[in-house]
Amino acid sequence: MGQRTAIYCRVSTSDQSCSRQEWELLEYSRIAGFEVVGVWKEIASGAKNTRPERKKVMALAQKRQIDLILVTELTRWGRSTIDLVQNIHDLQRWNVSLLAQTGFQFDVSTPQGKLVASLMATLAEFERDLLRERIRSGIAAAKARGHTFGRKIGERPKSDRLAPKVLKLLEEGRSYRFIASELKISKNTVMDIVHRSRVQI
Repeated sequence: MGQRTAIYCRVSTSDQSCSRQEWELLEYSRIAGFEVVGVWKEIASGAKNTRPERKKVMALAQKRQIDLILVTELTRWGRSTIDLVQNIHDLQRWNVSLLAQTGFQFDVSTPQGKLVASLMATLAEFERDLLRERIRSGIAAAKARGHTFGRKIGERPKSDRLAPKVLKLLEEGRSYRFIASELKISKNTVMDIVHRSRVQI
């Protein structure tokens, strides 16, 4: 009996179809002698975090219910180098291989597969460093242009927005507790708004 295989297909938009991927991977599995346990298909952008079907396949891998994940290309599976490496790291721990029909594979049972995974981890770390550098550079450039980050000192967007309603209800004789419940804010926020309005007067 061949390796227990989960076939994963993905397209980016709803006007595309997984049919070609599914047919090619089923045929590939038949020739290779794999035991296909199921086909998982979904429509999702390559960079999208929420991929419920991929999560189902990973759950099977974690439970050791499959030996292999088969895709047409690694880009169908991974969102980025970092994401791909993290997945491969998890699959290695579960002794599950990831195979792309194009020939690129991470066969955890071979020294070559382990070497490639190690190289990919190094590249992912490099990608993380570049990302951090770009973020720091972007923040520095924005600050140089006068852009400020975070809330300014003394700024209270929500309470300032609700202040007129709080004061109106207070004039109508409503209690702090009632106002807090009515506007879905804390009693302390109501008290703070009232206090600031009196100080300003």
